[in-house]
Amino acid sequence: MAEIALTRSRHVVVGVDTHKHIHVAAVMDTIGGILATLTIPTDAGGFRQLLEWAALFGQIIAFGIEGTGSYGAALTSFARRHGHKVVEVSRPDRRLRRLNGKSDTLDAENAARAVLAGFATATPKTADGEVEMIRRLKVANDTAVSDRAATMVTLKAMLIHGSDELRRDTARMTQRTLARHLAALRPRRLDTPDDALRHTLRTLARRWLTLDEEAAVLQAMIGDLVRRIAPQLLDQFGIGVDTAAEILIVVGDNPERIRSEAAFAKLAGISPVPTGSGMTSGRHRINHGGHRQLNAAIYRTVIVRMRFHEPTIAYVARRTAEGKSKRDIIRCLKRYVIREVYHLVKANPRTGEIGS
Repeated sequence: MAEIALTRSRHVVVGVDTHKHIHVAAVMDTIGGILATLTIPTDAGGFRQLLEWAALFGQIIAFGIEGTGSYGAALTSFARRHGHKVVEVSRPDRRLRRLNGKSDTLDAENAARAVLAGFATATPKTADGEVEMIRRLKVANDTAVSDRAATMVTLKAMLIHGSDELRRDTARMTQRTLARHLAALRPRRLDTPDDALRHTLRTLARRWLTLDEEAAVLQAMIGDLVRRIAPQLLDQFGIGVDTAAEILIVVGDNPERIRSEAAFAKLAGISPVPTGSGMTSGRHRINHGGHRQLNAAIYRTVIVRMRFHEPTIAYVARRTAEGKSKRDIIRCLKRYVIREVYHLVKANPRTGEIGS
């Protein structure tokens, strides 16, 4: 208690290494000294214990939490509701881990140091509104779509072993028609490989139909939410429900955390990365980081516009005449689209005013 009394008036930073069942926290003062560590369970009682324990060491500047979108999501929400600033901390660099070793306590200390040194500055998503609803529905939808595709691949592979008559009857069917046709099979016995095949085809067909229905229902719910939250996105050429949903998920329920259009471009992996050194200053390369799903969504928008959007078609023709390659033109267009999207997601859908 004597040590706590000496540090009571200080400002401190709390770093947290998060896991599924426990979190490990470290308290650091403003000169980089570790004051104490604590291990807590991942429930409301543990979170309350952490906040009360950290307050004993002084005024809390911020919590630096790893995995704010996964294992640390509940703690992040709890700390925010109690008026504390939360900073998202990236996992430590693997090279540093090899040099310095790894443990939960070291990871917690590194999280606190990252906040104190200013290396970690990102504001995590609040994950408490309609965008979080979209994200959760999209997780279910994406898995349903993926499983549906895998099921159809398996079904068609098994259909190769069917009789000539069955393969002839189903040769030109669409996927949905094929699934309905095979789901209606009525095998009554299990005496031969052909009987087993008919059971297998019926099972796979019924699975495909179930997944198809799930995907359709989830897609409809996602579409309703997107139209309610950001109708201005859907008004833009080449941006559909899936692309708009991906954009909103990356931005989160608190778009104000993205402070500039350049920061949003970097988040999407669309901003170029400088690679100059010595006599090669001024060179850049493609950014292979960022959120790859958002990057892919912007790419799809650009491709659609290059085929069907007259102003974009004219732009491509002009830049091609200037000697630009198709790859370079796509990079430029992605930058234009991300700038356009940034202002749209920061705008109030009712007033059109840009938020701070």
